[in-house]
Amino acid sequence: MCAVLLALSGIGALEARAQEAGLSIELNRLDTQAEACQAFLVMENGTEIAFEELVLDLVMFGDDGIIARRLAVDIAPLRAGRISVKVFAVEGTACEAIGRVLLNDVLSCAGAEGPVAGCFDLIDTRSRVSAEFLN
Repeated sequence: MCAVLLALSGIGALEARAQEAGLSIELNRLDTQAEACQAFLVMENGTEIAFEELVLDLVMFGDDGIIARRLAVDIAPLRAGRISVKVFAVEGTACEAIGRVLLNDVLSCAGAEGPVAGCFDLIDTRSRVSAEFLN
């Protein structure tokens, strides 16, 4: 029983440290490619968690505030303490038509030891483009 409590307290401590350091996701670039907008995300994993699974629910809004697209984007794997880049296409949408991107939810989040609780709260979003990136 003591071993179980120690293991659980260790997991709690790891998650507490992870929340302090956090996971920064930056909308870094939007590039129009034929019939799609290519989006570049830069992730800085300041946690001690190597994410083997991390799927984001992203909602793109037009300048008029109307939802243009909703996507599930898999940004894993993310190594602990590292910076990574993920590129994905927003089909049928011009980059100029994206006024705002919302991190609506985290659909899946796991490390080597299994599911990670509180993933959404670990994430801080920012943008270097004209479209806002919110959570």
